[in-house]
Amino acid sequence: MKNGLLGKYLLPDYYFRDYSEVTPEFLHSIGMRAVIADIDNTLVTYDDPAPTVDVLKWLDALRSAEIQVAFVSNNNRERVERFCKGLDYFYSYNSGKPSVKAYKRAAQTLGAALGECAVIGDQIFTDIIAAKRLGMKGIIVKPIKDKLTPLFKLKRAGERLIYKIYKIKF
Repeated sequence: MKNGLLGKYLLPDYYFRDYSEVTPEFLHSIGMRAVIADIDNTLVTYDDPAPTVDVLKWLDALRSAEIQVAFVSNNNRERVERFCKGLDYFYSYNSGKPSVKAYKRAAQTLGAALGECAVIGDQIFTDIIAAKRLGMKGIIVKPIKDKLTPLFKLKRAGERLIYKIYKIKF
């Protein structure tokens, strides 16, 4: 089944409990030159208006290792701009993930080939599908704090099924 639809588009290439486990050394070991990261529930909670100290340290470590960074979010302009204020990174808001348009633009802006980009996110049905459609590495992290809306509950139920089928444990 790994070569079927699930394996091709929905199965993350890697999974970690937390974004901080995605180290520069790991990224270099899999041939990545760039990271395109989701913001909400991946790096910070929806309630955190700006990067935490730990996120800033992680971003500095990536930069020091010459790994380019961009942010692609489905959240609104105000939220994404507030998070990125003072940071010198490409960002996209209202991206319509799993649409790949913002990811292509991010890779182009970073000067990285699609196959040299890793996407880090907390959702299979947005972040991972987009990454896999473009031949990017899809890295899923455990969600920090979920929204409790009916749509999110439904998406998370679908993800739990995929994790169960492939015996993925964080």
